[in-house]
Amino acid sequence: MVQSDAPDADAYLAEVEDEARREALTRIRELCRAELKGFDEVMAYGMPGYVRKANGSQEIAFANQKQYIAFYLMRTDVREAFEERLAGQNMGKGCLRFRSAKNVDFELVRDLLRATAKSQGQVC
Repeated sequence: MVQSDAPDADAYLAEVEDEARREALTRIRELCRAELKGFDEVMAYGMPGYVRKANGSQEIAFANQKQYIAFYLMRTDVREAFEERLAGQNMGKGCLRFRSAKNVDFELVRDLLRATAKSQGQVC
Protein backbone atom coordinates (compact mmCIF):
# COMPACT_ATOMS: atom_id res chain seq x y z
CA MET A 1 0.00 0.00 0.00
CA VAL A 2 1.74 3.17 -1.14
CA GLN A 3 -1.29 5.43 -0.91
CA SER A 4 -4.65 4.71 0.59
CA ASP A 5 -8.12 6.13 0.06
CA ALA A 6 -8.98 5.39 3.70
CA PRO A 7 -10.97 8.22 5.30
CA ASP A 8 -9.18 7.96 8.66
CA ALA A 9 -6.34 6.21 10.49
CA ASP A 10 -8.59 3.41 11.78
CA ALA A 11 -9.60 2.48 8.25
CA TYR A 12 -5.99 2.86 7.08
CA LEU A 13 -4.74 0.39 9.67
CA ALA A 14 -7.58 -2.02 8.89
CA GLU A 15 -6.26 -2.20 5.30
CA VAL A 16 -2.85 -3.47 6.42
CA GLU A 17 -2.93 -7.20 5.74
CA ASP A 18 0.30 -8.21 7.48
CA GLU A 19 -0.48 -8.57 11.19
CA ALA A 20 3.04 -7.71 12.41
CA ARG A 21 3.11 -4.55 10.31
CA ARG A 22 -0.39 -3.55 11.45
CA GLU A 23 0.68 -3.99 15.09
CA ALA A 24 3.84 -1.91 14.56
CA LEU A 25 1.91 0.84 12.76
CA THR A 26 -0.74 0.80 15.49
CA ARG A 27 1.96 1.24 18.11
CA ILE A 28 3.45 4.16 16.15
CA ARG A 29 -0.02 5.71 16.03
CA GLU A 30 -0.46 5.22 19.78
CA LEU A 31 2.88 6.95 20.38
CA CYS A 32 1.87 9.82 18.10
CA ARG A 33 -1.42 10.29 19.90
CA ALA A 34 0.25 10.15 23.32
CA GLU A 35 3.19 12.44 22.57
CA LEU A 36 1.82 14.96 20.07
CA LYS A 37 -0.36 17.10 22.31
CA GLY A 38 -1.67 20.08 20.37
CA PHE A 39 -1.77 18.15 17.07
CA ASP A 40 -4.68 16.84 15.04
CA GLU A 41 -4.62 13.43 13.38
CA VAL A 42 -5.42 13.74 9.66
CA MET A 43 -5.28 11.71 6.48
CA ALA A 44 -3.01 13.40 3.95
CA TYR A 45 -1.22 12.04 0.91
CA GLY A 46 -2.88 8.70 1.53
CA MET A 47 -1.44 8.17 5.02
CA PRO A 48 -2.07 9.19 8.64
CA GLY A 49 -0.38 12.43 9.60
CA TYR A 50 -0.22 14.89 12.47
CA VAL A 51 -0.83 18.61 12.04
CA ARG A 52 0.11 21.18 14.66
CA LYS A 53 -3.04 23.06 15.64
CA ALA A 54 -1.17 26.32 16.24
CA ASN A 55 -0.01 26.77 12.65
CA GLY A 56 -1.61 24.01 10.57
CA SER A 57 1.67 22.44 9.48
CA GLN A 58 1.97 18.68 9.13
CA GLU A 59 5.08 17.58 10.98
CA ILE A 60 4.72 13.79 11.33
CA ALA A 61 3.23 10.95 9.26
CA PHE A 62 3.58 7.19 8.96
CA ALA A 63 2.88 4.69 6.21
CA ASN A 64 2.92 1.06 5.27
CA GLN A 65 5.05 1.03 2.14
CA LYS A 66 5.69 -1.99 -0.07
CA GLN A 67 9.24 -2.62 1.17
CA TYR A 68 9.20 -0.95 4.60
CA ILE A 69 7.34 0.90 7.33
CA ALA A 70 7.91 4.62 6.92
CA PHE A 71 7.98 7.22 9.66
CA TYR A 72 8.00 10.74 8.20
CA LEU A 73 9.74 13.36 10.30
CA MET A 74 9.28 16.66 8.52
CA ARG A 75 11.10 18.87 11.00
CA THR A 76 14.65 19.64 9.90
CA ASP A 77 15.68 20.92 13.35
CA VAL A 78 14.63 17.66 15.03
CA ARG A 79 16.47 15.57 12.43
CA GLU A 80 19.59 17.67 12.98
CA ALA A 81 19.30 17.36 16.78
CA PHE A 82 19.06 13.56 16.44
CA GLU A 83 21.75 13.28 13.76
CA GLU A 84 23.88 10.95 15.87
CA ARG A 85 21.04 8.55 16.71
CA LEU A 86 19.75 8.59 13.14
CA ALA A 87 23.19 7.98 11.61
CA GLY A 88 22.83 4.18 11.58
CA GLN A 89 19.23 4.24 10.39
CA ASN A 90 17.84 3.85 6.88
CA MET A 91 16.88 7.48 6.26
CA GLY A 92 15.65 9.50 3.32
CA LYS A 93 15.32 13.29 3.34
CA GLY A 94 12.46 13.17 5.80
CA CYS A 95 11.67 9.48 6.05
CA LEU A 96 12.91 6.92 8.54
CA ARG A 97 12.50 3.45 7.03
CA PHE A 98 12.12 0.19 8.92
CA ARG A 99 12.47 -2.84 6.63
CA SER A 100 10.77 -5.13 9.14
CA ALA A 101 8.07 -4.59 11.74
CA LYS A 102 10.29 -6.22 14.35
CA ASN A 103 13.04 -3.66 13.65
CA VAL A 104 10.99 -0.57 14.46
CA ASP A 105 12.86 1.39 17.13
CA PHE A 106 9.87 2.58 19.16
CA GLU A 107 12.11 4.33 21.70
CA LEU A 108 13.67 6.42 18.92
CA VAL A 109 10.24 7.17 17.45
CA ARG A 110 8.97 8.26 20.87
CA ASP A 111 11.98 10.52 21.41
CA LEU A 112 11.54 12.09 17.94
CA LEU A 113 7.87 12.71 18.69
CA ARG A 114 8.66 14.31 22.04
CA ALA A 115 11.23 16.60 20.44
CA THR A 116 8.75 17.54 17.71
CA ALA A 117 6.00 18.36 20.19
CA LYS A 118 8.31 20.38 22.44
CA SER A 119 8.71 23.34 20.08
CA GLN A 120 7.85 24.63 16.64
CA GLY A 121 10.40 24.57 13.85
CA GLN A 122 10.86 24.61 10.12
CA VAL A 123 9.06 21.91 8.15
CA CYS A 124 10.77 20.58 5.04
